[in-house]
Amino acid sequence: MAAVKGLAAIGRQTLSLLQSLGQAVMFLFSALTHIVRPPFYGREFLNALFNIGWLSLPVVGLTAVFTGGALALQIYDGSSRFSAEAVVPQIVAIGMVRELGPVLVGLMVAARVTSSIAAEIATMKVTEQIDALVTLSTHPMKYLTAPRVLAALIVVPVLVGIGDIIGIYGGFLVSTGQLGFNPANYIRNTADFLQTSDIISSLIKGSAFGGIAAVMGCYYGINSGRGAQGVGRATKGSVQAAAVMILAANFFLTSLFFAS
Repeated sequence: MAAVKGLAAIGRQTLSLLQSLGQAVMFLFSALTHIVRPPFYGREFLNALFNIGWLSLPVVGLTAVFTGGALALQIYDGSSRFSAEAVVPQIVAIGMVRELGPVLVGLMVAARVTSSIAAEIATMKVTEQIDALVTLSTHPMKYLTAPRVLAALIVVPVLVGIGDIIGIYGGFLVSTGQLGFNPANYIRNTADFLQTSDIISSLIKGSAFGGIAAVMGCYYGINSGRGAQGVGRATKGSVQAAAVMILAANFFLTSLFFAS
């Protein structure tokens, strides 16, 4: 009997998870359709560009430069056991561009932007501002979700590109200042090793991760419960869902781009 109850509980949790996933996918498709249909709220879009892009630069830059420096140290230590220290520039470059740059920027955006969007929209729901939008014949998806998702799709790849450059520069600083690498040779090895496909895949990942972060913030905000606890649960749930989905999407996109 206990085993049956346990299986029933697992079944209920699985069905609830699948239902939530299905609702999130439908929400994503609805947001994408509202992006391409008028009216277009330019002020909301520009505000979202500023909040998601410009205000995220400090945390993205700091995260990238320290990650690039630490990556260079780790690779140098590991490769020195096989007398292969010369591969540090190549591995730092490909590690940052293919993997660490997009993922870290995506997670930082999820931590900073997704939580902000969810809290803002959930608070609007609690204070009945979303109901006021409906009363004024303004579709909440069109006014609240579409500008934020479009802004994230556009600006997060830019953040990823900047993060890749700063991360490689962090590895360059550590390698030339602490590990004794020749600066000209380091730059040459980095430029010769990176391919166009690596950069394109990095930017595509950035766009996908940005879309996930914005959609999860809007989804949890619009579907939040009432009161302060509802806002708190929406904020927490949005960041958790965005982080997990970004890591899952990274796996599938990596398999798509680089599986041989």
